[in-house]
Amino acid sequence: MSVNEKLRDHLHDQLFDAILELQDRDECYEFFEDICTIQEMHAIAIRLEVARMLKAGDIYEDIVKKTGASTATISRIKRCLMYGSGGYSKILDRMAGKNPDILKIEGRKNKER
Repeated sequence: MSVNEKLRDHLHDQLFDAILELQDRDECYEFFEDICTIQEMHAIAIRLEVARMLKAGDIYEDIVKKTGASTATISRIKRCLMYGSGGYSKILDRMAGKNPDILKIEGRKNKER
């Protein structure tokens, strides 16, 4: 899948180049604490957790309970997983390669799958 070309510009390139320079988790905390508000960091972390739970097969009800994310946010992330550029899946698959338990279902198995 391809990246939305509307996003490609010098400012985004600079941001992503900076992120690629981070060498460990502590540097990530330092950088993101400076560049994002606490609420922005929390929202990004919740989105990744929602994506992880969806990919694992958790149902909306369990995702809402665990993350507090709205069903609209969950639906948007599900669309990204299904029709997006593949970023969530790529990262979650890499993380699962290091920790297979990351994609374990937290709540009930989704009956629709």
